[in-house]
Amino acid sequence: MEYQLVDSGDGRKLEQFGPYLVDRPASSALWSKEKDESLWKKADARLVREGEGSEWQWNRLPETFTITYNGIKFLLKATDFGHLGLFPEHALLWKKVEQQLPKGASLLNLFAYSGGLTLAAAKAGAEVCHLDASKGMVAWARENAALNHLEGAPIRWIIDDVTKFLKRELTRGRKYDAIVLDPPTFGRGTKGEMFKIEEGLIQLLHLCRDLLSARPQFVILSCHTPGFTPTILSHLLQREVGCKKVEGGELLLPGPWPLPSGCYAKGDF
Repeated sequence: MEYQLVDSGDGRKLEQFGPYLVDRPASSALWSKEKDESLWKKADARLVREGEGSEWQWNRLPETFTITYNGIKFLLKATDFGHLGLFPEHALLWKKVEQQLPKGASLLNLFAYSGGLTLAAAKAGAEVCHLDASKGMVAWARENAALNHLEGAPIRWIIDDVTKFLKRELTRGRKYDAIVLDPPTFGRGTKGEMFKIEEGLIQLLHLCRDLLSARPQFVILSCHTPGFTPTILSHLLQREVGCKKVEGGELLLPGPWPLPSGCYAKGDF
């Protein structure tokens, strides 16, 4: 098993990444742990939140290592932000993209991070524009592309503030057949531009709507912000983007007791 949610409870989650056990906070794990505490103590690394920061304790992970998840290879490493570079809850969205996006279609992936969805789309034959404001994350995504022998795939790697980039794309007359966005609760652009999801999401969705091609396939909106439920995300896609058919649900870490890790909505036309 390359990835598995081994246990969760008491505000934490115990995950298997290849040969390594990792213990991290999980605010949605309100129930009691199922496994014995002796298993949790076998963790190779434990992340502790302190105020606005975080710290890895007894970190026995190598500096970098690779695993394969859902047919995609990922380079993993423990970061100061508490993630390792793989977000298994998003695999559901990768599958939806692979199943629906026609070969040769264009896809815009915003807040694309380490590139799981970008690589899934590229493997399915799409032309992808991968955008993130973090130079380091785009470099990491490109390393993942190389691991999957996708260096020559039609992927545009963009480091930019999302809103500014979308406005320039409109000016250039560029269009996309599908758009995926996973906005953070709070973030900063390449020059310190501030993004707050409550204030900036509707403008972002309007820009996405205007960038859709004459034959749009879908828009997928996901987020991990408390209070942004599948119903809210679905309403946003219908009312602000004009999607006709919408489905939504929770993003779940897979395991014996799946752990909620955000929500999504997918709108078709």
